Amino acid sequence: MPLRALAGLADVAPTALCRAAEKAVRVLLRAGDGVTLSLARSGDEPPLTVPRDPAREAARRELSKDLYHQNDPGLVQRTLDTLWDWIGDLFGTASTATPGGTLGLLVVVLAVVAVVAALWWRLGTPGRRPTSTPALFDDRPRSAAEHRAAAEAHAAQGHWNQALQERMRAVVRALEERALLDARPGRTADEAAAEAGRSLPAHTDRLRAAAGDFDDVTYGGRRATRQSYTRMAALDVDLERAKPELTAHSPHQTARPARRGAAE
Repeated sequence: MPLRALAGLADVAPTALCRAAEKAVRVLLRAGDGVTLSLARSGDEPPLTVPRDPAREAARRELSKDLYHQNDPGLVQRTLDTLWDWIGDLFGTASTATPGGTLGLLVVVLAVVAVVAALWWRLGTPGRRPTSTPALFDDRPRSAAEHRAAAEAHAAQGHWNQALQERMRAVVRALEERALLDARPGRTADEAAAEAGRSLPAHTDRLRAAAGDFDDVTYGGRRATRQSYTRMAALDVDLERAKPELTAHSPHQTARPARRGAAE
């Protein structure tokens, strides 16, 4: 059965093509007089003439019919073909200007992709840091214990960003409650770390690192991890046990002895 179908198709295709060609020629012949078309009829008959412009227009109308465009690519395919042609020309031009030709260009492209991927992995999602860092706390004041409880609740659910943020707030609030920091609205994490480092110089580097982690997560688009939260929680515990060294820059150096005892 398939062989018969192929045989029938082979018989029909030449006939259809011949009919289409004959139809186009007849249209051209009916267009009038003008340009000479030599048709091989006999040696004694004068040549048949057809006007040039009407013949061209008749051929254009004939070829514009849907019969001749059933297998033409669609708009999307034509757009993709144009795009790929443009990309091919672009790479062809670049390959001639790059040492090593196409292979050298491929190496350069792979190197650029590797650098971008490494930066993305190291720095995280690009984010625009604000020119002025917002305050550490919101409008509703909470105690250090409340911030710790919120941090532990987020950590239990694996929400490390929120857990780290709440633990940093607990660190700063605890220092305020111990009178090692002034309870000042609008303070940023960096400011709190710098001020606390004067009273707790042994923990200055860890305070700065904690403030940097808080800023990266809150304003820089970075993602916190279990390890970063564990470091923040360990700092909170160590600061609770740390004894301050009151210096000339300490906020309560002139406080009464009873106040200093409470701070300790």
